[in-house]
Amino acid sequence: MKNLLKQLIQMDNKGYKAYKNIQGHYYYEDFELFIDYVQGDPFASPSKIRAVVPKEKRAIHNEWLQSTKRRIAVEDAFARAVAKAAARESISVKGSGKSGLILFDGPGQEVLERSALQIHKDTITVCVSVGLPANGRRINGREAEKLFANVIPSIIKNSIFKIRDHDIDEAIKLADQQEAIRNEMRKNNWTAFIANGSILPRESGISNRPLHHAIPFQSPKEDEAAIFIPHQEAPLKGMAIKKGVTLIAGGGYHWKSTFLKAIERGVYFHKRGDGREFVLTDPDAVKIRAEDGRQVSAVNISPFINNLPHHQMTTSFSSDNASGSTSQAANVIEALEAGATVLLIDEDTSATNFMIRDYRMQQLVSQEKEPITPFIDRIKQISDQLQVSTILVMGGSGDYFAAADTVIMLDEYVPHNVTDKAAAIMKKYPIERDSAAEIDFRVNTNRFFQPPSIQLNKGKRTKIKAKGLHQIIMGSTDIIFNHTEQLVDSSQTRMIAEIINYLHRTNGLENKSLREVLDSVDTQMDQFGLASLTLFNDQHPGELARPRRHEVAAVLNRMRTASVRQL
Repeated sequence: MKNLLKQLIQMDNKGYKAYKNIQGHYYYEDFELFIDYVQGDPFASPSKIRAVVPKEKRAIHNEWLQSTKRRIAVEDAFARAVAKAAARESISVKGSGKSGLILFDGPGQEVLERSALQIHKDTITVCVSVGLPANGRRINGREAEKLFANVIPSIIKNSIFKIRDHDIDEAIKLADQQEAIRNEMRKNNWTAFIANGSILPRESGISNRPLHHAIPFQSPKEDEAAIFIPHQEAPLKGMAIKKGVTLIAGGGYHWKSTFLKAIERGVYFHKRGDGREFVLTDPDAVKIRAEDGRQVSAVNISPFINNLPHHQMTTSFSSDNASGSTSQAANVIEALEAGATVLLIDEDTSATNFMIRDYRMQQLVSQEKEPITPFIDRIKQISDQLQVSTILVMGGSGDYFAAADTVIMLDEYVPHNVTDKAAAIMKKYPIERDSAAEIDFRVNTNRFFQPPSIQLNKGKRTKIKAKGLHQIIMGSTDIIFNHTEQLVDSSQTRMIAEIINYLHRTNGLENKSLREVLDSVDTQMDQFGLASLTLFNDQHPGELARPRRHEVAAVLNRMRTASVRQL
């Protein structure tokens, strides 16, 4: 450390590029510091540093690493402590441009696997981005000395060395409980579990924190299940949603969409205090919606749309500007292709003509003149043939009662099981509409993205960069995926950009179906970690969080440069 501080003092008032000389490896009393990347300008992206704490200085217990879920929970607990400590130090250093900026990729409400903090059996590694201090475009050596002598050690001291083992044990216990619930779900063929007492509504449309004074969730008695989970004597009670077709009904503003949103986010574990700690969903549940204007590349949407005017084929449908119904049909087929086991649908974000076509409209527009087979005619086939469930919010069409295995009605935020009542209504008022003929959904179409689909060149340079949560700049084009609703963290988007770059570097699309590509990416992350897909595996890997395969597929499917062939 003394050598680094001496260099910084000697650099004072020199040109900013002289900072490049400090790149390297330094020893502190309680940790080692690696300066992996030095920015070339005070206004450029911050420099990348790593603090590596050996187990001799901070104990790493074997039980923390007994399973992947435990390791991620422990990393998350440490990361939250680092994020708080970094936030307190963020105004300690002054200067121009990004001087003194301290960025740590801290977690949100969800517990995600991240690259910002990594625990191995011998070390804890903390990755931070810092703005090296400057006056104009000259080095501010005194402020830089403060940054490396005081600020960085303070962050490590007040996080890695301050967090109690008790707090880490609590995070492990929660992860054990959440995993136990998932195991019970698999054993009992449940698609979701919502514990009694859960807080489902969020603080606001722009905040993911729980709403204060919200009505706690209470399961209908008919759907209530009690399960025993570790680290707790009393059984955990809550609503178990069985596989099949579940319809969520009720009047407007009674939290139907709030209920579905909680289920949608239940594919991730949540931190303690979120209110949805024990709201768990099948991890392969996928939200489906209409998406006017999206790119569609060689998707077989014929189960829903066929016999288009001018004999346009729908077994390999492509469009640069898909309509609401064609985009929703494509979203369903793409989700099934990527391995979805549950479809989550809200009528508010669906195309009406994709969801339902009533008897009177069928009489006006004959079947041979209507290319769209609505979802109501396919929902049971998807369930019966593919064992893919659907949880559907529907307040506008009782025709779906005929397809539903379970009907839940939300009344003043309280769920009630009204399956028998819905069946009685169907018996009294039978469906008058004509149903479409059944098809075989088990006939698979494999799609192969061709390597030229990934075009990173922008002039003589290559470029791929995440921009916020729903955009990736790839070469000269943008990939926009604003309606990929289960993407929850911009670090996941950065990881998807790294995955695209990895597929480009390794020719990872060659002779592989999309499902095989997703399998290989998942295997790589499982076995070697997130950083293994980056160019900086042995250095600061960047601010990355693991996305699900479904969001990776969603981005690939929206590349306007996609070249796809079917088999």
